[in-house]
Amino acid sequence: MGLVSPLGSDLTRFWARIASGQSGVRRVQRFDISGYASQIGGEVVEFDVNEFIDKKEQRRMDPFTQYAVAAAVMAFADAGLEMDKEDPTRAGAIVGSGIGGLQTLEDQHSVLRDKGPGRCSPFMIPQMISDIAAGRIAIRYNLQGPNHAVTSACATAAHALGDAFHALRRDEADIMVTGGAEASVCPLGYAGFCALRALSTRNEDPQRASRPFDAERDGFVMSEGGVILILEELEHARKRGAKIYGEVAGFGMSCDAFHITAPDEDGEGAARAMRMAMKDGGVNPGDIDYVNAHGTSTQLNDKTETLAIKKALGAEIARKIPVSSSKSMTGHLLGAAAGIESVVCMLAMRNGVIPPTVNYENPDPACDLDYVPNTAREGTVRTCLNNSLGFGGHNATILFKAFE
Repeated sequence: MGLVSPLGSDLTRFWARIASGQSGVRRVQRFDISGYASQIGGEVVEFDVNEFIDKKEQRRMDPFTQYAVAAAVMAFADAGLEMDKEDPTRAGAIVGSGIGGLQTLEDQHSVLRDKGPGRCSPFMIPQMISDIAAGRIAIRYNLQGPNHAVTSACATAAHALGDAFHALRRDEADIMVTGGAEASVCPLGYAGFCALRALSTRNEDPQRASRPFDAERDGFVMSEGGVILILEELEHARKRGAKIYGEVAGFGMSCDAFHITAPDEDGEGAARAMRMAMKDGGVNPGDIDYVNAHGTSTQLNDKTETLAIKKALGAEIARKIPVSSSKSMTGHLLGAAAGIESVVCMLAMRNGVIPPTVNYENPDPACDLDYVPNTAREGTVRTCLNNSLGFGGHNATILFKAFE
């Protein structure tokens, strides 16, 4: 696994901050945010792109691709995977982005407006398109197997991981590099989401702004970053003595077919994705030890997801299972969110610690589960669900198991 995130770009440091309930949210520093309704975000920190990509290539990449490539470099190092010893036709990459090269689009539109069409960069299109992260990673590591991008808003990385999982199951590859990246902390990104009234405006207290399931939640906090996970067919991983964090055991996806941004308030679509993942993985609701919720800190999402969890697991069982939202600490990485939350699930299983939902101070009667409020707790996690719900009604759930 590798990541570039608002809580750092080192797995050990990232986990220490998650386990201690630290927030990566602050006032946006990258541009003048004073005219925006929301002025806070999860900007990437402790990241030097020069360690991963030479300067010439940097100039030809949007930040979202830089984050993805850097996360891939870290993931390959963490996996001890040397592609010159592998069959490149049996290795692929499926990496998504919810929005793609938004900063490139913004910058090049300014060039067009101010200097005319002849001054636009010849790299504008290959910098901007959402599939370029998967392509760049494949070129760097000579991955000649399945390769594509996924775009499904906030469910993007979950769908990418699900597609990679299925590629391994279908024996199309032995190794799949997967995840998501996003870099929409820019003026155009904030203008759009502020106009949508989707973002928290708790500007005076950034670290307390993302408060999933809390009665005073007022919107999500925009974040950025990139996350890559390397999936392998079991015998292939065993043969090379790979370090194994856990097992991808099941995947489910559905659509609300209801509204372009709002979830269907009956929660049935999200519940169905959870049921499908459990059925795929051969587990029952009582086998689930932890749910990493989508938990965006918006009024509708958190209420609807709570209902969906109760529908999928049964209300009595659901109330006994710890449910937490990593977004309370990382903010919302949009197309990379499910990637960073998959890392959280893996490390929770590995370390026997259930991460908290921070800023949970005011109970909401519509949100009545065990959200692991404010402080992590020790606990054995053998089986967990990771939920992702995206604009457009996209629902995706990944089932993880501890590897035995």
